[in-house]
Amino acid sequence: MTGTRALRIWSKVHTWTSLISMLFMLLLAITGLPLIFHEEIAELTEERFVPPNLIHQAPAAPVDDVLRAAQASRPGDHVLFVTWRDEQPGVVVVTMSPTPKPMRAQFYRLVMDAHTKAVLGEERPQRGVMDIILLLHKNLLLDLPGELFLGAMGLLLVASIVSGVVVYAPFMRRLDFGTVRQRSRRLKWLDLHNLFGIVTTVWLFVVGGTGAINTLAMPMYDYWRGQVLPPLLAAHRGEPVAQASSLDQAVARVRAALPDGQLTSITMPTAENFGSPRHLVVWMKGDSALTALIATPTLVDVDQTVAVLVPQMPWYLTLLQMSRPLHFGDYGGLPLKIVWALLDLVCIVVLITGLYLWIAKQRLGGSVRSRTAAPSDARPA
Repeated sequence: MTGTRALRIWSKVHTWTSLISMLFMLLLAITGLPLIFHEEIAELTEERFVPPNLIHQAPAAPVDDVLRAAQASRPGDHVLFVTWRDEQPGVVVVTMSPTPKPMRAQFYRLVMDAHTKAVLGEERPQRGVMDIILLLHKNLLLDLPGELFLGAMGLLLVASIVSGVVVYAPFMRRLDFGTVRQRSRRLKWLDLHNLFGIVTTVWLFVVGGTGAINTLAMPMYDYWRGQVLPPLLAAHRGEPVAQASSLDQAVARVRAALPDGQLTSITMPTAENFGSPRHLVVWMKGDSALTALIATPTLVDVDQTVAVLVPQMPWYLTLLQMSRPLHFGDYGGLPLKIVWALLDLVCIVVLITGLYLWIAKQRLGGSVRSRTAAPSDARPA
């Protein structure tokens, strides 16, 4: 009796965690499908400037010279970030804004030739179809409350997966793996639901768990800024924004402190909460497959005689940075993206069949419950 009672409890947990989260998970699975190929779609739709293949024999120009060329092309505007893209070697992206505080849709990115310092193109923020899909997937267009809500749905999905495995396992012993019984339409969909569910169990667990972690990105970074950065920057609080010193010198000093790091971006001195009014924030990443997913900030004072500060990244931010590429499957190139997309399609089938099975059970009422009580008719996993 104890085993039967426990199985009934697990079945109820599976049913209700699935039902509560199902519609939102279906929305996330559908919107997540194009987001897996967001880079490829952006190139095809020309939402992102793709520079020509650049072949130069000479070494890259100093970053300071590239920055001066960008400022000369847009005099009076403010430089916010300088970025290097792995997929576009030979270019430097300079993010600029007419105002010191970047406003939505009022900043732009100049794509610069890292060798000739020529402006290759300009990217302006625009809310296209992919941007709306991303916001729906990220926060249901509700900002932080929407993110936290979807995080809760992700946790319910994890609970649904665990309880589904517990419910499905006893009946698996009575059937050969992959069996799809044809005695009735509902029984057929039940077996397909269980089969697809168990095949994608690990993937769903990973994607659901990493998705829940990603929804906490803003609170995590705010907490880190509130705990770690204030003591380091307390002496400069309220100071006017300083004139940036040499970027090349700052990069050289950071590379001396982190010899195995690879340069990803530089945040210019700013009064906003993503930077410091007196420091260049130089972001570095590792050179291995794992450490390449983890970005490390370093603070370089505009007075180059002051020692470089390397704030310790806490474990939860490291976990967050590693979860992002794992969630979208974009750390293994196009082949892994295709695998992620196929698994996403299977996930959509699992969600739809689960909803169908529940509706069918409610419509058929007691007769369906009596049939599913038999050992041969497992409840949906």
